[in-house]
Amino acid sequence: MQEKDTESVNEQRRRRSRISRMKNMIVLILGGWVVLSMILIITLFLIVFDMHREMSQMFQNDKVTVNQNGQNTVAETEVFGNGTESSEVLLQPDTDDYEPAIPAASGISEEDNVAKVTDKHKVYLTFEDGPSKYTEDILNVLDEKNVKATFFVTGQDGDAATDLYKRIIEEGHTLGMHTYSNKYSTIYQSEENFKEDVGKLRTYLGDVTGVEPIYYRFPGGSSNQITNVPMESLIHYLNQEGLIYYDWNIASGDLATNAYTVDEIVANIVDDVVKYKTSVVQLHDGTDAVKTAEVVEKLIDDLLAMNAEILPIDKETSVIQSVKANTIE
Repeated sequence: MQEKDTESVNEQRRRRSRISRMKNMIVLILGGWVVLSMILIITLFLIVFDMHREMSQMFQNDKVTVNQNGQNTVAETEVFGNGTESSEVLLQPDTDDYEPAIPAASGISEEDNVAKVTDKHKVYLTFEDGPSKYTEDILNVLDEKNVKATFFVTGQDGDAATDLYKRIIEEGHTLGMHTYSNKYSTIYQSEENFKEDVGKLRTYLGDVTGVEPIYYRFPGGSSNQITNVPMESLIHYLNQEGLIYYDWNIASGDLATNAYTVDEIVANIVDDVVKYKTSVVQLHDGTDAVKTAEVVEKLIDDLLAMNAEILPIDKETSVIQSVKANTIE
């Protein structure tokens, strides 16, 4: 009898053990399905979100693309420099051909700019994105070395910025325009935005310094791939306004803070200078121009040692342009 009771107890234990294993298996299966379902849902959400983003971008680009024949009216939401949006406006492209650009700066070709052994190198140090906390240091170096340069500035309020604009001119440097807002997505959103930005900066600098600037540098250069509107229309506008834009044929790499040392940056610039009669060097004096003042100090010494002439941009300067202004009508 006792043996039967023991066998019965053991059987009950085995049955409970089997039931427990089955429960655990069911829980694991259900948990696996829940996890897999969540992964699938998240994956589908990311795919849908990415498709929606791409479609939105395509739609936005379509809205600001002007028909090449000038036949269609294009609707878009115009974004202004203060970050606010107006209600939808209609942009009517010109139906007539452009008038001849007056004056059109004649950019020197790369072939004509190749230096011969006997040529003296003319070097134009140009700084963009300022003024910033580094601009004063750069100006101090230039003053100490008795070298003049060119500053393509942004639009900034306050006494510190206006004092720097004035100092640039007073110390014999050339004050040029880069952009008022320095927001590429806004400036290149439409032709109207671009014109507004240029006009605002031109007027502002004229009011602050008493000298209206005539030199301009496109954000990203004249061959940039950022703009939503044809660069030809923007170049035509500058031509009609009598503004001369300058690109560069030497990029300093001064913003690659961790990529190059000061000596490497200077050496790269000098190696390129020897190739050209006219070198327009792109430097920066924005908030991230940590090394620029130090680069400029050593660069000037090395350029003078090779008997190069360092000058500010003026009416005698050979125009360096990726897209030549005189090819736009």
